[in-house]
Amino acid sequence: MSDKKNVLVLCTGNSCRSQLLHGYLNQLLGDAANVYSAGVETHGLNPQAVQVMREDGVDISHHTSNHVDEYAHVPFDYVLTVCDHANEVCPVFPSTARKLHHNFPDPAKATGTEEEVLQQFRAVRDQVKAYAQEFVQREFVPAE
Repeated sequence: MSDKKNVLVLCTGNSCRSQLLHGYLNQLLGDAANVYSAGVETHGLNPQAVQVMREDGVDISHHTSNHVDEYAHVPFDYVLTVCDHANEVCPVFPSTARKLHHNFPDPAKATGTEEEVLQQFRAVRDQVKAYAQEFVQREFVPAE
């Protein structure tokens, strides 16, 4: 029996915000957890999300956009919703999963020049990174 925790990051389309958090949690948790991300729909991987994560040294280009139903069999310890829509329509998980919610702005909705759009992605990436670090610190680092 593994003591690895199962963490699911859930968003609407599993293309941006959930992928950013998935990438950071993979990096921060390493072998301490199995990290999954999914959407209540699948929209494919957002190329700008891949780009801004690469700028921060995290490669998510191999990630796939998955539908939450694909993980119905996984006993999750944590379900992290990263947008209000996913939180509202989130499927019911076994009561053992601890559900945490944080609504991040959707950078895929950003408008403007390519650089302005990338700035939105970077801003959300930085918020997601801070959230990931806080989550790991609170849930995975043993108290002194």
